Amino acid sequence: MLRPNPHFEEEYLEDSDWSPAPRGSDFQAVARRRLVWTARITLAVIAFITMFAIWNPQFTDRLRVQSGWVGPIRDLQTPEQRQLTIKLDPLSSVNGLPTDSFRDNLRPETQYITSWGSGGWSNDVIGTMNLIYLGIITDRVPVLPVFLPSYFMLNNLGNDHSPLPFSDIFDLPRLRRAIKTPIVEWQDVKAQDSMVRDDIGCWNVWESIQYHDKNPRKSFGPWYSKLEISYTKTPEWVKIKKNFEHDRSCSFWALASLAFPSARNKNLVPPLPTKQNVTLAPDEQMVCYDFVYYAAAHQSDELEQDYSPAWRSVGQHMHWATRVERLGTEYLRQTLSLDETEPIPPFIAVHARHNDFQDWCEEGVPVEDCFAPLSAFQSRVQAVRDEVRQRKGIEVEHIIMTSDETNHTWWRDVEDLGWRIVDHSRTTELHGLWYSILIDAFIQSRASAFVGTARSTVSTLASRRVQSWQDGPTIEVKWGKPNADSGD
Repeated sequence: MLRPNPHFEEEYLEDSDWSPAPRGSDFQAVARRRLVWTARITLAVIAFITMFAIWNPQFTDRLRVQSGWVGPIRDLQTPEQRQLTIKLDPLSSVNGLPTDSFRDNLRPETQYITSWGSGGWSNDVIGTMNLIYLGIITDRVPVLPVFLPSYFMLNNLGNDHSPLPFSDIFDLPRLRRAIKTPIVEWQDVKAQDSMVRDDIGCWNVWESIQYHDKNPRKSFGPWYSKLEISYTKTPEWVKIKKNFEHDRSCSFWALASLAFPSARNKNLVPPLPTKQNVTLAPDEQMVCYDFVYYAAAHQSDELEQDYSPAWRSVGQHMHWATRVERLGTEYLRQTLSLDETEPIPPFIAVHARHNDFQDWCEEGVPVEDCFAPLSAFQSRVQAVRDEVRQRKGIEVEHIIMTSDETNHTWWRDVEDLGWRIVDHSRTTELHGLWYSILIDAFIQSRASAFVGTARSTVSTLASRRVQSWQDGPTIEVKWGKPNADSGD
C-alpha cells in the first residue's frame, strides 16, 4: 500500500502560500514548476494580446462592439487618430453583420459607391482602383466587388469558378490607413448565401464611351451579388474624346459629378428596366456604375503616366495580402534555388504576353512575326540592367521570365538564355485557379527592374509597382509587326 508523504500535510498547514518544499518532496516540486510555467504562459499571452491591441487599435474596437462594453478604454492614440481609427473600421460603415438585402445594412447617414468588373483580372484590379479613387473624390464609401474568373482563365487554367475577394489579394486594412478612407466589400454588406434579389438603379457608362454595343457593360458581378439593375445611360460628355471611336476614356470628374444631386437630376433619362421589368432612376445612396475601367483624369492609358491620380492616390498603396506575400516568397525562393535562410538577391522580372494578343496582330502578319522575339526582350533586359548598375551600383545576375505562353519550345529557348522560370506545374492543384497569376504578379513586383509587353495591363501594373515600391527602371517591348521593337 502506498504510504502518504510524511511532509505534505505539515508543510501545507504551516505554509499555505506554497513555500519551497523540502528536498524529498518530489510531488510539491513538480506542482510548483507547473504553477510557475502556467503563470509564465498566461502572462505571455496577456502581453501578446496587449501588444497586438496597441499595434492594431481596431482590435479593441471590435472587442468593445462584440462584448457590448460602452465604458472607457485606455487609449494611447491622439483624439484625431482615434477618430480616424473608428472611421476606417468596416463596422462604422454598415449597421452590422451582412444582411439578406443590402439595403438593410446601409447606414442612413452614409453614402456609398460601387461598380463591377468584366475585363480579366488585371483590368478588374484597375477598375477597382478607379472605383476607390471615385469614392475618395465623391466622399463616398467604396463597396468593392469580388473578382470573378474570366473566360480566358476558365479556358486555360481550369474550371474553378471560385470568386476571389479583394481582401484575399490585397492588404485592405493597410490600404484604408494609407489613404485614410473607409472601404468595405460586398461580402461585408450583403450575405453571400442570401437568396434575396435586390433592385437598384445604376449608371450605364459603357454605352456612352464606345459606339458598337448599345447596352450596358455585361458583367457577372451583379449576378453574383444577386442584384437586378435598371440602367440609366450617362450623358455623352463623360467621354474624354468626343465622337472618337478609338478612345474609350471617360472623365473621373464627369462620373463623379453624377454622384451629386445637381448633375444627377439634370441628366436623368428614361432608364432600362430590369429583367423583372422594374424601372429605377440611379440610386442616390448606393451610386453605381456598370464599368469604370476606362476612367481617367486626362487621357487614355493614363495609368502608365507618372501623374496618374488613381495610381498615386490608391494603386501604389494596394500592397499584397499576407497569403499572397507568403506564397509568392516561397515560389520566388524556389525559382532562384534559395533556402529559407538566404537573402533574396536582386533580379529582373520579364513578362511576355502572348495567347489572346494574337487577335491584335496587324492584318496579314503571322503570329511568329507579330510577337516580339526573345532577342528583343534580351536587349531590353540589358538596358534596365545597365540602368540599375548606373543608378544604384548593383550588378543584377538573375532574370525571371513570366508568360502565358504554352509552347514548350519557346520555354526551352528561355531556359537556354540562362533565365529562370517559375514552376507552376502544380500551382492550380495546390492553391486554386487564381494563384499562378497572383504569384507571378507578386514576383514581378519584387524585381529590381522590369521588362514587360506593350499594351498589357499585367505589364503596366507590374511596371508601376516596381517603380513605386522598388524605385526600379521599367520598359515595355513593342510588338504587332516585324521589328516593332527597334530598340529606340
